[in-house]
Amino acid sequence: MNAVGDALDRLTGRLPMYRLVSLCLGVLLAAAIVLSLTGALFYTPVQLLVSALVAIASTAVVSSLLGLVFRVPVHLESSVITGLIVTFLMIPTADPQLLLATALVGALAGASKFLLAWRGRHLVNPAAFGAFAVALTGLGAAGWWVATAGLLPVVLVSAVLILWRTRTHLVGLTFVVLTTALVTVGLVVGGSDPLTALGTALASYPILFLATFMLTEPLTLPPRRRQQVVVATVIAVVFALPLFVSVSFGTFYLSQEFAILVGNLVGVALAFPIAARLRFVGSRPIGPDAVEYRFAPTRPLRSHRPGQYAELHLAHSRTDRRGPRRHLSVVSSAGSDEIAFAVRHPRERSSSFKRALTELQPGAVARTTWVGGDFILPRDRNTPVLLVAGGIGITPFIGDLADGAREAVLVYRVASEADLLYRDELEASGVQVVVVTPERPSRLAAGWRWEADLEAALLSLEGAGARESFVSGTASFVKRARSALRRAGVRSIKTDLFAGY
Repeated sequence: MNAVGDALDRLTGRLPMYRLVSLCLGVLLAAAIVLSLTGALFYTPVQLLVSALVAIASTAVVSSLLGLVFRVPVHLESSVITGLIVTFLMIPTADPQLLLATALVGALAGASKFLLAWRGRHLVNPAAFGAFAVALTGLGAAGWWVATAGLLPVVLVSAVLILWRTRTHLVGLTFVVLTTALVTVGLVVGGSDPLTALGTALASYPILFLATFMLTEPLTLPPRRRQQVVVATVIAVVFALPLFVSVSFGTFYLSQEFAILVGNLVGVALAFPIAARLRFVGSRPIGPDAVEYRFAPTRPLRSHRPGQYAELHLAHSRTDRRGPRRHLSVVSSAGSDEIAFAVRHPRERSSSFKRALTELQPGAVARTTWVGGDFILPRDRNTPVLLVAGGIGITPFIGDLADGAREAVLVYRVASEADLLYRDELEASGVQVVVVTPERPSRLAAGWRWEADLEAALLSLEGAGARESFVSGTASFVKRARSALRRAGVRSIKTDLFAGY
């Protein structure tokens, strides 16, 4: 199982999140065209392509125009993704009148990103809102034609890649299992036999597509996993509700897009407000190729805890393929008036995002669109913990250790003594540290010791099995550390993976 996870990390970590989603949707559309050519799909290739072009164009045009009006940069790939999702919701057609409904859905989806947003976060899923609003007008309704047996394998592969990459597999699985169960029961109550009902739920309802491309949309999800599970549960119940009760008046009815919107509003209630504008305060080196960047929120952020991470949006020109956003661990402590991030700058050519960070001047504006995560140490500081960090993976621990004494042992692996990030802060914290480097450091603080090998360091710890363990670093580092901890008898292990960093 670990080998599969490592392979997924290597595969998905090479691509920025937006690129992975757009590629999966593109492959899904290509698969639909192939099915159409073989006669396995009712719609023609022309209908599929024309509908996709109209949906993408309407979304992108409206987004670009509103970007000019509001004087904010527009992420073109985000518009393409939204347009493709709209494509899979609305019935493919080449009829101009029916295409008008698709265009309107795309336009409303694009507009919602500006008009139904708060401090960089979407209040509702754009595609779901567009489809729901158009259905209310009576001009057209979503058909969710993507829910067909022929496309299910492609959707399934996409689900594995995207849910793993976003670490939302628990949330997605919760939704898929619960919704499938509810729909199956509803169909059985309606007269189907159980096996037929289960097959219909999986192949003819857009459960997996919704979980993969809409439920996990980061700008609508609340920050904590338990909150996300609540949202998934709400959407699942409303999704299956029409099978048990009939609710409709006028052009309104209980649709899948309505279920998503209800879940979005629950998410807003749980998470609001977590996005904010940030003003750059300053930076300082924390290692030979690592820098800490400090920002002051223009309004108080909802309390965050060390170990969580934020999505930092930094608008800049000549944005490369990885885009203007990164998920970065929060370094600052919970009570700080500032929020800080540490970034490693490679000696080779950096990304446009990292170059933009180095060029920031005090007072420059960035923004957070998401703050959350569950890589959090116990609130009871007397709970024994074992912290294992590799390189820049020390960042999730720094804010907590700066908050005061904790019953903790830190095993910190770096390439050399010079690469010990936040050394002063670690010495001041009084935490026991095992430094893992190929060569013995020239100086070790009181209570520190040295090991040359990570596995040896972890296996030599006394009482490791009685501690809650937290591992942070690259995919390969986390794999090695987790394996050694298992051999040392540790059962409670939380990990924070720096995928694609």
